[in-house]
Amino acid sequence: MPPKDFKKLYDTVFPILYRVAFGVTRSAEAAEDLCQDAFFKVFEKNMVFPSIDDAKFWLIRVVKNAALNYAKRKERERQVYQKAFREDTRVTPTGEDDLVRKETANEVNVALDALPETMRVILILTENSGLSYKEIGRILGISEGNVKIRVFRAREKLHCLLEQKIGV
Repeated sequence: MPPKDFKKLYDTVFPILYRVAFGVTRSAEAAEDLCQDAFFKVFEKNMVFPSIDDAKFWLIRVVKNAALNYAKRKERERQVYQKAFREDTRVTPTGEDDLVRKETANEVNVALDALPETMRVILILTENSGLSYKEIGRILGISEGNVKIRVFRAREKLHCLLEQKIGV
């Protein structure tokens, strides 16, 4: 891939890749590393794609899978650490607003983590990547209509989980 095309690809796709990776890992540092690794693969292997869109979709797929693997590995590490050291994971609040914000974010993240992986991924791609349903469908290898259905079902399931959590 010529340097000019690589730079154009990097400039247009990196923000999308970062949002996808951050949505899955919830770590800015990990998200950046995963995005950089994906671009290194393209550059080192001197990969050629029929179009920038094909490269974009390939990169999103690579970053999504790498981020999911990273998140799973981190969760396993956290569980081992907690088991070994009986770590207290409660957060000490510094103020009422801070407490409400943290509790809300935590409840949403717990509910999101409780979703099946396919539902969690579709929500992350929809909410964090800025991609259209058509683009998400292309990444996941499903139709645009199927993406809409999965997003609807995932949001409904997330809503139910959150309602159960707050007891409404």
